[in-house]
Amino acid sequence: MKTTIRLEKAIQKLYVAFHNNTLNPECCKQCAVGNILDNRDSWKHLSDTHGALELNYIGIVHQNLGRKFNGYSPLELLKIEATFLEGCGFQLPLHYKNNKPINPTDKDVLFKGLSEVISLLCKIDGVSNVMDYTKLFESEDEQPIYEIGEILA
Repeated sequence: MKTTIRLEKAIQKLYVAFHNNTLNPECCKQCAVGNILDNRDSWKHLSDTHGALELNYIGIVHQNLGRKFNGYSPLELLKIEATFLEGCGFQLPLHYKNNKPINPTDKDVLFKGLSEVISLLCKIDGVSNVMDYTKLFESEDEQPIYEIGEILA
């Protein structure tokens, strides 16, 4: 499957964070976007609230200037983060009074959030969802329709 460089780098960073237990939805440096941006939290100044989809003045300026952060625009970064938080079970925007998962760093919770993020990243780049393996199990007359090499190529 053909992917973009920014997509490959983002997935690689999220993969490493997941397996190194350095993925935390409540930390701006360790959330999905924080990891994509090399554990920096400067992106949090693009909006007024963690998990919001609206750019603030600083975010609008960066967006209008065409600024990219590791290949992603400010608006794309906010969408990525909101998708991750919602996938993990958070009520947005992130606020101590809003609903959140009992254990936000549970591997199952994080996996659900990452699955949603990877789906979004693929959609942003216009490629098939790399997490979708349903074609592996499609069959006709009890024979697989696709060879594994066709799917993974």
